[in-house]
Amino acid sequence: MKFLTKSLFIATCIGISLNSYALKGDTDQPINITSGSQSLDMESNTVVFSDNVLITQGSIKINATKVTIIRKEGQREKIEANGAPAKFQQTMDDGKPANGQANQINYDLGDEFLILTGNAELKQLDSSIKANKITYDVKKQQLKAMSGSKSRVKTVLIPTQLQDKKNKK
Repeated sequence: MKFLTKSLFIATCIGISLNSYALKGDTDQPINITSGSQSLDMESNTVVFSDNVLITQGSIKINATKVTIIRKEGQREKIEANGAPAKFQQTMDDGKPANGQANQINYDLGDEFLILTGNAELKQLDSSIKANKITYDVKKQQLKAMSGSKSRVKTVLIPTQLQDKKNKK
C-alpha cells in the first residue's frame, strides 16, 4: 500500500515539476524561437508568435500554432500556447523525458502556475494523466486534474518506471 501511495503521488507530478526536476541548466540556456510570423506591441508589452511556432531552451521544446507572451510592468511574463494540440517536452535530471499537451497551455512565470486546458495530458515514459483540465502550482507542488460531466480523469501508472534509481539494484 505504501508503494502504491508513493507511485500515485509521483504519477500525479509526472513531468510537471519542471523547475524542481528539470535539467538544471535548461533555464540558463538561450531561448530560440522560430515561427512563420511575429508581432510586437510595445504599448501592451505583448509578443505574438504564430504559424508553426517552435521554442527551444536546453532540453525544453514547445510546439504550438500560436504563442503569446505578455509582460505587465513589475511582473514576470505570462505565456499562452495554443494548438491542436500545443505540445511541450523536457528531459528531467534523472534522464527521463516528460511530455505534455493540451489545446491551450498557460504558464504564469511570476506565480509559477501552469494550466493545461482541452484534451490535457501529462506523460512520463508510459505513465500518464489525461483530463479536460490540469492545473499545477509549481511552488506548492499541487496538481489537480478535472474533466467535464461526460468524461473522467484517466491515470495510467507503470510502477517499475516510476521507481527511483536508488530502489533499483
